[in-house]
Amino acid sequence: MNWTFLTNHGHVLIILSRNPGIRISELADEIGISERQVSNILKDLHDSGYVAKQRQGRRNSYEISSDAPLRHHSNQDHTVKELIEILGEKK
Repeated sequence: MNWTFLTNHGHVLIILSRNPGIRISELADEIGISERQVSNILKDLHDSGYVAKQRQGRRNSYEISSDAPLRHHSNQDHTVKELIEILGEKK
């Protein structure tokens, strides 16, 4: 597979919308990237205000800022919520 329609950042957001308590190792396995890459993506998303991290016991839970606009200039009039509504629910 040479390319996909979504970036790994997009994949992380969609998977977190399905499972906010998922472990980094599980995210990495599902997307097919390293745990370090997932950690860097989560940091990017957190630093940009797209994801908040909350500690729950020994695990983290992630909350998505669903009203945040998408980042690309051609999609800035759409929100993360819209992306998740279209792609987030597994059928």
